[in-house]
Amino acid sequence: MSEGDLRIDWAAGRMPVLAEIRRQFAAERPLTGQRVAVCIHLEAKTAVLALALAEAGAEVTVCGSNPLSTQDLVAAALAGRGVSVFARRGIDAKTYQDFLDRSLERQPTLLLDDGGDLVARALASGRHTTVLGGTEETTTGVARLVQLAGRGRLPFPMVAVNDGAMKHLFDNRFGTGQSALEAVMRATNISIAGCRLVVVGFGDCGRGVAERGRGLGAQVAVVEVDAVRANLAYFDGFSVLSMDQAAAWGELFITVTGNRQVIRGRHLDRMRDGAVLANAGHFDVEVDKPALHRRAERVEEVRPHVQAFRLKSGRSLYLLAEGRLVNLVAADGHPIEIMDLSFSLQALSLAFLATHRLPGGVHRVPPELDRRVAELSLGARGISLERLTPAQRRYLDPDGSRP
Repeated sequence: MSEGDLRIDWAAGRMPVLAEIRRQFAAERPLTGQRVAVCIHLEAKTAVLALALAEAGAEVTVCGSNPLSTQDLVAAALAGRGVSVFARRGIDAKTYQDFLDRSLERQPTLLLDDGGDLVARALASGRHTTVLGGTEETTTGVARLVQLAGRGRLPFPMVAVNDGAMKHLFDNRFGTGQSALEAVMRATNISIAGCRLVVVGFGDCGRGVAERGRGLGAQVAVVEVDAVRANLAYFDGFSVLSMDQAAAWGELFITVTGNRQVIRGRHLDRMRDGAVLANAGHFDVEVDKPALHRRAERVEEVRPHVQAFRLKSGRSLYLLAEGRLVNLVAADGHPIEIMDLSFSLQALSLAFLATHRLPGGVHRVPPELDRRVAELSLGARGISLERLTPAQRRYLDPDGSRP
């Protein structure tokens, strides 16, 4: 058995919710006749999801959603199990687009996207006429879909799996929190304990990074543009600074905003010698890399996934994973148990789209799917829910019976 197969089987053995759904899919075959194009970070956990879709009867094609996040050993093993794979680590922008096109040439009926590139390519190329609908995994991708729908340019339904309760409450907070810091530690071997950590963005992902950083002993400051989230960070016990203030204070910076150039040239100019920059947002635009290059006399790779920018000022700044999604470039992404929940929701949402005709636009995850994943997760862990008594149900019933 290959190393890629061993990685896939290791992940599958720790995904009990998806395992139960796979058993159901194998018996019922809800995706028979469907052609599913998957654009995702291709590693062991996503390979398990692709295999679940194949077991549901679908013809599955997988391409990577990031040029540096594909694990080639896993890609080869997945191809050996009958899934069409168009992904390779380290590809250039042209090859990345070519792989998207090759996936769309299969005339997919369902799309599973991570970041919105597959949907954008399908619409731009006109290869969307066979698409019944799809799902989106990320905050960034959902934001792109909402923009498309607002302009009347999303002709098929897309389920915002990212916004499902069993996804964003766990994946974004606990998944990103652990995996981003794990990647920083793997890449640099620095101590998080005692480190001045700046988390740029305090959405669910940023909150997870800040909480895990504090748990590892870091001094944590948060940068926010939203007044409500800044208050939430403050009352969670974190320092709240402007980016100008944080630039001079921090030693390790992790961006988690989904926006561009949140760390800009003037911030780079304020940073101390030896500061480390990492990004846990989807695209490599959160740190202004052109500004960093303009300030550098030379750039050296001093460790795998660590670029040293030797600045004209005499300082050195260190960029991890080329500014791309650090947790998947420099590590293995979110913990298996967390992705078990997200990918179970993905699989059920695609099966729902195969049998329900929805109008074009962005749609919520059906509540019954969230509930199904939640109940399977509790069952797999031997956890029992408390049940309301008849009197409690009557008390909560909004019919005026409450005393």
